[in-house]
Amino acid sequence: MKATPIPIDWHPGLPIFASEPFLKAVGDEYGWLGGFDETGKLRCILPYTVVRKAFIRMVRFRVETIPVDDGLAVEEEKAFLNSAMEYFRSIGAGLVIPASTNTIFRTYPDGAIVAPYGSYVIDLSQPEDTLWKKIHKITRQNINTAKKNGVTIQTGIEQIDAAYALTLETFKRSKLPFMNHGAYKRYALGLGENCKIMVAYYQGVAQSCTLYAFSNYCAYAVYGGNIAGAHQGAMKLVQWESMRLFNSLGVKRFDFVGARINPQKDSKQDALSSFKRRFGATLREGYMWKYPFQPLKYRVYCLAARLRSGGDIVDAEGQKMKNGDEVPVASS
Repeated sequence: MKATPIPIDWHPGLPIFASEPFLKAVGDEYGWLGGFDETGKLRCILPYTVVRKAFIRMVRFRVETIPVDDGLAVEEEKAFLNSAMEYFRSIGAGLVIPASTNTIFRTYPDGAIVAPYGSYVIDLSQPEDTLWKKIHKITRQNINTAKKNGVTIQTGIEQIDAAYALTLETFKRSKLPFMNHGAYKRYALGLGENCKIMVAYYQGVAQSCTLYAFSNYCAYAVYGGNIAGAHQGAMKLVQWESMRLFNSLGVKRFDFVGARINPQKDSKQDALSSFKRRFGATLREGYMWKYPFQPLKYRVYCLAARLRSGGDIVDAEGQKMKNGDEVPVASS
């Protein structure tokens, strides 16, 4: 398998994160790599961005390897990723940083620093009644109570300021950094018509929100947040109404975006996983990884990540592999 730059040829059957307008909005450089077998047949696609910080060019993937057909074996994907690393090394990249949290790779290249990671996904091809019945009883009760209490959902790009404020407040409560308002707006506008912002209001006050990126391929719940003391059913109503919307639009999957593997019991991450499972979602397991090309620039990045947030997601979750914990078998 050989990785070679190819023209971007996006269509709605592919993840929205592979589209040129989105890649352009979040990267200083961007493109697609194609994976070709020994016969010259295109077997897979890997969209990428390059972000420049000071003197470092950092590659970041916004979606995992996309097979062109159903026959791409994990071993073939690994060979493709090995070739992709040689391509990025040849263009002077300093490192590959961890991908965005919607990106779950089945495998990783030789020499990568790796962590287990996953995401909870719902098959939206089912009838709405079936989707509703698969939601946990208590969650359904919370949704119905929210509606009876007058919680309403407002949707549209005009909700961007309210959604940003809620998301920023949520990150601050968790003592985590979040992008500035301008970057958030560029992200949303880069998605164009493939962005949906939903905000729950109770008694005129914004309670909960989620920004979704979608195409026919999948709807991703990318960024969300709540006010402190939000109505118990507000966020649950946001997710249910978005599932109904994307189901009606013919979207195939709903992805809650990002989940730690085997989180500590009773931790915040455990509670988030439980929230997602109770919507009838299934855990899709795989890997998050990063890759150093230039040791000095890699060390500078790692130092900056530790100072900014205590380290990146690979540093945090990679300890599970180092400590000998069970590592998931990547699912397709």
